[in-house]
Amino acid sequence: MVVPPSEQDAYDELSAYTLAHDDPAFIHQYVVDAFAAQYATPDDPPIRLAFALMGLCLHLERGYPGRQVQLFHMRIARKRRQWPVFEAPAVRGTLTPTDVVEKASGPERDGMIDAWCTSVWAAWEDSHESITAMIRDLGE
Repeated sequence: MVVPPSEQDAYDELSAYTLAHDDPAFIHQYVVDAFAAQYATPDDPPIRLAFALMGLCLHLERGYPGRQVQLFHMRIARKRRQWPVFEAPAVRGTLTPTDVVEKASGPERDGMIDAWCTSVWAAWEDSHESITAMIRDLGE
């Protein structure tokens, strides 16, 4: 899937916003994972989508803050393994980075980041069971 320039610009703006954010939860990780899952292509290394989907699952299903998701990614990246290939749904969420940046900075935008993550994660519903099993197999 090709990232439309407007969505790439919105993602870049969100990245700057979340990296400068003073929230200890490290919401930047949610933005990285949602974007990676929403705009994954068959040319991407399988690890990119696997990590993005696991990150969304850990955040939304288990309540992990972004810093804990990031630490999980770092821990499992050290393990060499062949990552599965997931079949992308036709629609990968009803919200996009542009929808998020249209909201005012602060609680409104932060809430929209979670709504975007939820939208993307829901779109990958057919992969939820596989993602949950992979997380469990990785000891989480």
